[in-house]
Amino acid sequence: MKPVRAAELGALISAVRRVPIATPTTLYLVGATSHLAEGWRDQVARLELAGDSRIAAVVREAAAALGVDFTWESPAEVIPIPAGSDQRARPVPADIGGTDGPLTVRHFDPYSVILRLVARGDEPDYVDSLEYMRRGWVEQEQLEAMLAEVLPRFTNETLAQDPAEFRRKFRGLRQLHLSEVAHRHLA
Repeated sequence: MKPVRAAELGALISAVRRVPIATPTTLYLVGATSHLAEGWRDQVARLELAGDSRIAAVVREAAAALGVDFTWESPAEVIPIPAGSDQRARPVPADIGGTDGPLTVRHFDPYSVILRLVARGDEPDYVDSLEYMRRGWVEQEQLEAMLAEVLPRFTNETLAQDPAEFRRKFRGLRQLHLSEVAHRHLA
């Protein structure tokens, strides 16, 4: 599949808006897709989206028509997420998400997204996580508090990995963030 740019993301959202939706629902942008929508990057390999399963088929058809790849996965399907994630979901720029009809488009709670990215733990996941922090969408102290809230709910079943491995990966993110902050202060 071809790289996805903001124009294709906007076209996909417009296509989903044209399909009649009986009850209001939300389409969430996740991870690098949020970065694309905000203009923090020019393109992504695939869109990462989540939302009510009622619109998943509509999104799949729109993505196929545009020739773009996407992943449909909510962080809540993979890990226990902190309470209040709906309140931490962020608005999407109007030129990307539009504002009409029963479809609301939001950025998934960035704190939950980072916890999900850390659980996967690939290098691009750390890069995406650090970008949320650089942009001020996530504060390290609040992230640590949310981790403390959800960590007791992490099990081998919910994470498909040893919770101790998750803690190790999270420490790695913390060290990368602190190193970056220290470097900025020295520059």
